[in-house]
Amino acid sequence: MAPGTGDKPTVVLVHGAFADASAWSGVVERLRAAGHPVMAPANPLRGLQYDGAYIASVLRSIKGPIVLVGHSYGGSVINEAALGSANVKALVFAAGFLPAKGESAGELAAKYPGSTLGQTLRKVPFPLPGGGTGTDLYIKQDLFHKQFAADVPSSRATVMAATQRPVADTALTDKASGEAWKTIPSFDLIASDDKNIPAAAQRWMAKRANAVSVEVPSSHAAPVSHPEELTRLIERATGVASSSSPSLAATGREHTWMLVGLAAGTTALGAGLVMAMRRRRNAAASRLSEGL
Repeated sequence: MAPGTGDKPTVVLVHGAFADASAWSGVVERLRAAGHPVMAPANPLRGLQYDGAYIASVLRSIKGPIVLVGHSYGGSVINEAALGSANVKALVFAAGFLPAKGESAGELAAKYPGSTLGQTLRKVPFPLPGGGTGTDLYIKQDLFHKQFAADVPSSRATVMAATQRPVADTALTDKASGEAWKTIPSFDLIASDDKNIPAAAQRWMAKRANAVSVEVPSSHAAPVSHPEELTRLIERATGVASSSSPSLAATGREHTWMLVGLAAGTTALGAGLVMAMRRRRNAAASRLSEGL
């Protein structure tokens, strides 16, 4: 199904640093089997504002509602891209960053202890378009399996290590322009065995964003090792994005309170019906006794 041509929202999958779009293969297969239109564009990994603007340009090419999914640093990118896109109806983060305005991926990863990424990195200089030199970051191939994808078969991890996309070091220190998750329903897959972004940091970000969260015993490579769980979470997000109810187009907190209010209203209605039935029975018994 081509993006934007069906009744279902288009799911746009944005990979993070040290990965490429092939990391979404298992998720794409499952989403397409369920009839969802899907795109998995390449994330430039050159800088947060640049990457966000690039993904936003992809979103403008899609008609209809969009569920935007980001893994790792891709979480920062989708947050940035969604700030200027009215079609994004839900955000899904997978072992990713949910930055607030002025926060960077690097400082969020360091908020809690546990990341061992720094000691596995290899720095490679590259020429900047306007002159000067930038620095690309790679995970050393011999350390990639243990650091990034410990629960992925070694044969697959070896290929992932060789085909990894480097990230410019400045992308991880760039500051977010705002918080799309404050106004767009958000969902979060937390990887409890993550060695790049500590699980404690992921839980803290999910709680702050009031995101609907699911935790899995996964390495940082959650889209590869847990595509089934991630797909189910994305499908929950597509249900929110498909709804025409205005209250579902708000934050998770408002959605939760809407459900609470609905439950309370249902309880009150049930109590009213019970009282009405009791009054009818009492009246009928009274008429019967008068007749006797």
